[in-house]
Amino acid sequence: MTKYTTLLFDADGTLLDFHAAEKQALINTFQKYQIPLTSQLKEAYEKINTSLWKQFEDGIIDKKTVVYTRFVQLFQEFKIHADGIAFEDDYQNSLGLGHNLLPYAKEVIQTLSKDYQLYIVTNGVSQTQYSRMKESGLDVYFQDIFVSEDTGYQKPMKEYFNYCFQRIKNLDIDKTLIIGDSLSSDIQGGINVGIDTCWYNPKYLENTKQLPITYTISDLRELYTILIEKHES
Repeated sequence: MTKYTTLLFDADGTLLDFHAAEKQALINTFQKYQIPLTSQLKEAYEKINTSLWKQFEDGIIDKKTVVYTRFVQLFQEFKIHADGIAFEDDYQNSLGLGHNLLPYAKEVIQTLSKDYQLYIVTNGVSQTQYSRMKESGLDVYFQDIFVSEDTGYQKPMKEYFNYCFQRIKNLDIDKTLIIGDSLSSDIQGGINVGIDTCWYNPKYLENTKQLPITYTISDLRELYTILIEKHES
C-alpha cells in the first residue's frame, strides 16, 4: 500500500484549542459591553451556538445566519438590551487573537511539513481562521487554508471537498488522509468523498455514529506511526 502524500488537517479541536480562544473572547467581549457573563448566560449561549452550527453542517442555514443570529437570540432570551450583531463583530475580532495550540501540534506539523503536502480544511469565519492560524505560527507550514466561508460550502458536504480538491496540486485521492476531531464534519466528510480518515480523539469519546474510521488516535504524535507504517508497507 502506498504512503500518503497529502494530509488534510482540521483546525479547531485538532490543532488549535478553540475552547480556550472562545472562553477568552467571550470574557473580553462581555466585559467590553459591561454585561455580566453568568453561568446561565454561558450555558444558554453554548446551546444556541451548538444548535446553529449543527444546522449549518446539515446545510439548513448559512454561516452568516449562524454568527449573526446567536447573540441576537441570546440577548432576546435574557432580555438584554445590546446589539447582537455589533457584539458578534467585536467577538470575532477578539476570537481572531486566540491561537492556543493543542499538545504537540506545532512539533507534529513542523515535522510532517518536510515530507507531506499539508492543507487546512475548516468550517468557520474566514478572517478569524486566517488570523488564528497566522497568530499560532502554523500558517507557514500549510500549502493552503480552506475555510468554509470562502468555498460557499462546509464540511461534511462533498461540494466543500470538491472545491478543495480542485485547488490541491497533484492530488491523489488514494494518497490523501483527513485528520480531525469531529465525527460529523471531518470523518463523515472524508467518508463522503472516499478518502481515508483519522479521528483525533484525545478524550476517548465513543464513535456514536458507528462510522467506519480508518484510524483513531488520542495523541497527534501517533501520526508518525501511522505514516511510517504506510510508508514501509
